[in-house]
Amino acid sequence: MAKQLKRTDSGSGQGLLWLFGVILVIQGFGSAITEAGWDTSFGVAGLLRAAHMPEWVTLLVGFAGLALLGMAARRHYASKGADGHP
Repeated sequence: MAKQLKRTDSGSGQGLLWLFGVILVIQGFGSAITEAGWDTSFGVAGLLRAAHMPEWVTLLVGFAGLALLGMAARRHYASKGADGHP
């Protein structure tokens, strides 16, 4: 009989979700806080200002990072539960 392979999420893909999530959270929320407190922009906020985007768009970047972190956490805990490990 043919063996049935169990499909698992690749470790590098899971790691990239965590990495991009953290980067977007720091860039998005950090840029918004820096602009509000010190009236200066860096990173994503600087690029968005150059593109004449509204200030609240940096918050969307931060929320996108939170969404990626949520996806990564969900996959991480789902894979732990599927393996039978607590």
